[in-house]
Amino acid sequence: METELLSLVVIVAIAAFVPLLVGLLRLKIAEVVLLLGFGILLGPEVAGWIEIDAAIGLLSELGLGLLFFLAGLELEQRAIRGQSGRLAAVGWLISLAVATAAALIMTEAGRIEDTVGVAIALTSTALGTLLPMIRDRGELNTRFGTFFMGAGAWGEFGPIIAISVLLSTKSSFAAILSLLAFGVVAAILALLPRRLAGDRVRALLDRGHSTSSQTALRFTMLLLVLLLALAGSFGLDVVLGAFIAGVIVRRFSPPAEESRLQVRIEAIGFGFLIPLFFVVSGAQLDITSIVEDPLPMLRFFLYILLARGVTTWLLYRRAFPDVRERTRYSLYVATGLPVIVAVTTIELGAGVMETGTAAALVGAGALSVLVFPLVGNALTAGRPSSDDAGPDPDGSDQDRAANTA
Repeated sequence: METELLSLVVIVAIAAFVPLLVGLLRLKIAEVVLLLGFGILLGPEVAGWIEIDAAIGLLSELGLGLLFFLAGLELEQRAIRGQSGRLAAVGWLISLAVATAAALIMTEAGRIEDTVGVAIALTSTALGTLLPMIRDRGELNTRFGTFFMGAGAWGEFGPIIAISVLLSTKSSFAAILSLLAFGVVAAILALLPRRLAGDRVRALLDRGHSTSSQTALRFTMLLLVLLLALAGSFGLDVVLGAFIAGVIVRRFSPPAEESRLQVRIEAIGFGFLIPLFFVVSGAQLDITSIVEDPLPMLRFFLYILLARGVTTWLLYRRAFPDVRERTRYSLYVATGLPVIVAVTTIELGAGVMETGTAAALVGAGALSVLVFPLVGNALTAGRPSSDDAGPDPDGSDQDRAANTA
């Protein structure tokens, strides 16, 4: 227990000091990169201050679950409808085809063994990592933000479904049946509260927001853990259960209650469990293999740029006629890390991916978070945004105008 607590102290200290380090030094990098970096430096392969046991492993899994829960909670319907949704879906499918071709080439060359896992990892988008940056720039509710929400949703949800179907221990047909059965159960769980909750129950839930009961938050966590367990029991990956739980809460919670819940869940997630997950992921990386041979990491980095960035740049020519703005958008879409960490964690646990391949993939994902947003922002620095130009991606502007009239 003493060793576990000392490791936990180191992990929590990293999580606490990283935001201060970023703020005081005005570093223009995502916190997640530093969390991974300090996890590597203080992990078993370098300083040895962090030891990963079953207890810390469980907390890390909960952090992964909350990360994808919040991704589902952030998902807005307007981003996956209309032109934004269509382009996002087509873009992800094209990215999957390009990534699969790249993975097959690497497999034939003897560079990797886990073709499917690598292909899925190359198609991700770090929606949750970049949303705060877009929000800070005041672009969340603009054309740029709406399109990015659509592409980011597919860049997270697409790999999650692919993980559940293609990386399952079952056959693909059995995995699809399990996925459908899980979807039915999730839909029932989503509808039950509205069917069973009367005015008195709603009043208790509402009052619980301002008392020590925190009833709505407790039921939300129950839904999250229940869907994690159900996904596991259906032979699916737990991140699917977490993402669906977030979508359910977003879809069926009243706007005011959803806002109050989100603040509390983000406090639990980003305050403790999610940074813990990234620190632990860094501590488990085979950093020695990257130092000895950085070429696989650089190769994956270029394949990520090709599969997500180049395909997006070509597909969104009409959506973003301005070349610099489209380039920034494409680099944002190509930025991926959380899903890459999730895929490598799953595949390492299943024993189908080599530690060197996993380390190179995560390193490439961290490099994308470090490089792509910086380059994209530099390209458009000082230029007026073109977000408000052109048609609304989901037609909501016309709806608002009609309602006003």
